[in-house]
Amino acid sequence: MTATQPPGLDLVALETWLADAAPGLLTGPLTGEVIAGGKSNLTYVVTDGTGSVIVRRPPLGHVLATAHDMVREHRVMAALLKTAVPVPEMYAVCADAAVIGAPFYVMELVDGIPYRAVEELEALGAERTRAIGERMVDTLADLHDVVPASVGLADFGRPQGFLARQVRRWGAQRASSRSRDLVGADELERLLREGLPQESAPAIVHGDYRLDNLLVNPGDEIGAVVDWEMATLGDPLTDVALLLTYHRIADLELGAGVSTASRAPGFVSRDDVVARYGARSDRDLTHLGFYEALACFKLAVILEGIHYRHVHGQTVGEGFSQIGAMVEPLLALGLDSMKEH
Repeated sequence: MTATQPPGLDLVALETWLADAAPGLLTGPLTGEVIAGGKSNLTYVVTDGTGSVIVRRPPLGHVLATAHDMVREHRVMAALLKTAVPVPEMYAVCADAAVIGAPFYVMELVDGIPYRAVEELEALGAERTRAIGERMVDTLADLHDVVPASVGLADFGRPQGFLARQVRRWGAQRASSRSRDLVGADELERLLREGLPQESAPAIVHGDYRLDNLLVNPGDEIGAVVDWEMATLGDPLTDVALLLTYHRIADLELGAGVSTASRAPGFVSRDDVVARYGARSDRDLTHLGFYEALACFKLAVILEGIHYRHVHGQTVGEGFSQIGAMVEPLLALGLDSMKEH
């Protein structure tokens, strides 16, 4: 496919639909391209030569149940637009798969960089890197401070019993993409089922909160939080634990496109994350070992799903061939985290 007709996006059909759904937004003819780096939902920059927008749709091929809900992802960002949490403006959403072959939504193109590599932050210097890391933590605390009912999200999830459902959900997702035996998977799932802590007070959970899901603007402020495909109502400490887990993954140097941003001089350490978040919250952080183990299990299942799609020829772009090798080290990291619980 060419850059003017990217895989999974019928630009002629999109142009026709946009004329009714968002008159005047883009006037066509449209060109577009896939943004490099996406391993799940497909993200495109689409332009008419004057203005540009972002279009998001589910991945091609195998899709896990309950994942990749475009209407849901659109809803949470639209709800948060007037809060302290920076999000792109939502322009339109389409639940009808007949238009381009899958549901999708259209949103603002925000000027910002999703920092992912240690080299990118090294170029900024330790002081700027530290400030970005601290704002990352503060933005997460701001998200967890939002009262769901105050932004129309009271029914966005079922927070009671959230952790138990998470363990069941990711166990079920693993089963649906199962194509090989994985050392440690059964044991970690069992330990998670048996080790559930008392849940923290519910909040809006992003589900994949990390630096490269934030767009940092030229002033080093957080311009937008993106990639809300796993957002729900639940225990917000799952977001904190995921941040901590990404630090550990970077230190393992697993490769395959893993973010190395946390290794940059000046970046907030794991202890910094816990201390700064704890200073903004009255939540009990005692059992973060369990939450990190759950984060490892969740990431392992997600990567196994990507590996499954890759071996079945259902992924778009590069960087997928090593994904499968990351799954068992993540499971081992989860087992280590359970020892801290």
